Amino acid sequence: MASEEFPAAKTALEEYENIERQMGEQEVWSNPDKMRKLGRRQAQLGTIVNAYRTWLNIRNDLDAAQEMAGEDPDFAQEAKRLESELPEAEEKLRTALIPRDPDDARDVIMEIKAGAGGEEAALFAGDLLRMYMRYAEKRGWGVTIQSENSTELGGVKDVQMAIRAKGNPSPEEGVWASLKYEGGVHRVQRIPVTESQGRIQTSAAGVIVFPEADEDDDEIEIDPKDLKIDIFMSSGPGGQSVNTTYSAVRMTHIPTGIVVSMQDEKSQIQNRAAAMAVLQSRLLVLRHEEEAKKKKELAGDIKASWGDQMRSYVLHPYQMVKDLRTGCETSQTQAVFDGDIDEFIQAGIRWRHEQRLEAAAEEANE
Repeated sequence: MASEEFPAAKTALEEYENIERQMGEQEVWSNPDKMRKLGRRQAQLGTIVNAYRTWLNIRNDLDAAQEMAGEDPDFAQEAKRLESELPEAEEKLRTALIPRDPDDARDVIMEIKAGAGGEEAALFAGDLLRMYMRYAEKRGWGVTIQSENSTELGGVKDVQMAIRAKGNPSPEEGVWASLKYEGGVHRVQRIPVTESQGRIQTSAAGVIVFPEADEDDDEIEIDPKDLKIDIFMSSGPGGQSVNTTYSAVRMTHIPTGIVVSMQDEKSQIQNRAAAMAVLQSRLLVLRHEEEAKKKKELAGDIKASWGDQMRSYVLHPYQMVKDLRTGCETSQTQAVFDGDIDEFIQAGIRWRHEQRLEAAAEEANE
């Protein structure tokens, strides 16, 4: 049988159809968390299933046409056409079967932190915040600011936001698949608005990206005994108090030392829930690192150190944005700050894919 040539694809099709049946059951479609989890898995399988169905249809039609070719010239011609289409369909199926990052379809948490450069660095971090928000808008994604520490001049000392797709995108269209290589140090060279003498200044901001965990993720369990929770007053620009109630939350996960602070929600309960969601996401990352036993491979994608400069934005004395990893560059700096960064996104994806292919080839030769 033709289907036996791709057993992994046949298994994916069976799982896909089983998910379709489950999503039609009342106890499932009436449970939003269950539907979201099944919907994500269905989207992960969708690319394989579509490629497999296309290949299978061509293969079956070819078998039938070849059987009738001796009796009817039209079938002989049809068999030739289908035979020419089969290699491309088979290649697409083989590509779809290549294992992907299991988190590609997930939404993300992004943090932007001003680095060296004082107020100018904070203004640059604010520019990056706007850039990513505009990019998300172009992609049809939603953005929720979870925590923001701004300056009196409108800059951003640090900000944390959730970027979420609508519906259940295919893995290759997922938010994490698109943004996971944006982590690193971004450096700007320009004449700041704070500079009265017209001198060029260099400053930097760090971007950290990690996949967002679902509230019902089975693999993330947090024992309340492992949490230290502090409550304090929210603060605004310059550290001033913005309310008189203790609604801000600082959550520390004692076993790992991870600290999450949340203050932008209206109540302590909401801030607790938001902090817990971010903590779950960070623990999800650690879990994957442990499973892969290659901390550098995953953490290198999502964590930024100040020595890990990845993109340079030069506004003076000339105009250029250049990715230092991929070599991708453009002179359309304003367009980049307006969210036109898909060229850089795609270059980053190709760059990391090529790196992994090279690593796999080296490992095979050892």
